[in-house]
Amino acid sequence: MTHGRGRSSSIWRMAATHSGLNRWSAASSRSSVTWCRRKMRTDGLRGANVFLDEASVMATENTVMAAVLTPGETALGNAACEPHVQDLCRFLVSLGAEISGIESNVLRINGVERLSGGSWSIGADHIEVGSFIGMAAITGGDVTVEGADSKDLVSIRPAFERLGVRMEIRESSVHVPSRQQLVIRDDLGGMIPKIEDGPWPAFPSDLTSIAITVATQAFGTVLMFEKMFENRLFFTDKLVSMGARIILCDPHRAVVTGPTPLVGQRMESPDIRAGMAMLLAALCAEGRSTIGAIHQIDKGYERIDERLRSLGASIERVEASV
Repeated sequence: MTHGRGRSSSIWRMAATHSGLNRWSAASSRSSVTWCRRKMRTDGLRGANVFLDEASVMATENTVMAAVLTPGETALGNAACEPHVQDLCRFLVSLGAEISGIESNVLRINGVERLSGGSWSIGADHIEVGSFIGMAAITGGDVTVEGADSKDLVSIRPAFERLGVRMEIRESSVHVPSRQQLVIRDDLGGMIPKIEDGPWPAFPSDLTSIAITVATQAFGTVLMFEKMFENRLFFTDKLVSMGARIILCDPHRAVVTGPTPLVGQRMESPDIRAGMAMLLAALCAEGRSTIGAIHQIDKGYERIDERLRSLGASIERVEASV
């Protein structure tokens, strides 16, 4: 794993946040300093009915944080309800915010004058839990992930089970037994199964890349349908260069047939999730792999090299040569 330099190739879409704040008549202007910064100005916000044009996590969180101190009631429709959005809402409630509808896609926020201080324990990252489930499955390891919330795995478990992954879920942990034979479960009539993502509580888009890597080591064929992002599947050419059998049908669909032995390669991480998927592929590949631009992976997986070494992986972090 090597440190990369330069700006991330991922560009976060700000339109949903911009749209949500504009419902309160907050004017915005693009800063001349950099392409990704906006200056917001307002003569005063008031509660309003806000409907987001997409169920964006960032837009929901930004709108909720603005609404809790905005006078009046704000009704936020088409809100994202991922576990970390729920966690933020409950944290704000613990500080004195008035939020109802948590866990649903319609939030109602009664603005308060001020919030108090407080402390909060951040919940488990269900994407990280799913990533470790995939890692254990394709490396044949016996792994228990402590601190996992069973409620957060309701849509993750069926997708991995379709790829043949067995797991034992307890209230606050998930155990993946060792040396599993992964067999993709066909649909009725022997049809090729499909795994598709969507806004929570559907299968998370951020685990699509992980599921693709797992599918390369499973017996059978599966269609991966990425509905939410146009460039999520473009990293699959890296897996193909390692020996995977993947047909990229279009920017949203890929057909994966396995199992295929993978061979180590030199690769660059294009984003957080693709980088982690490539790391999983490297762990089960024959030979040595080098992954550059690992700052992408670091954004979503803290000290990942240290934790993988604690599980027995042969992995080291090195500085990229100039």
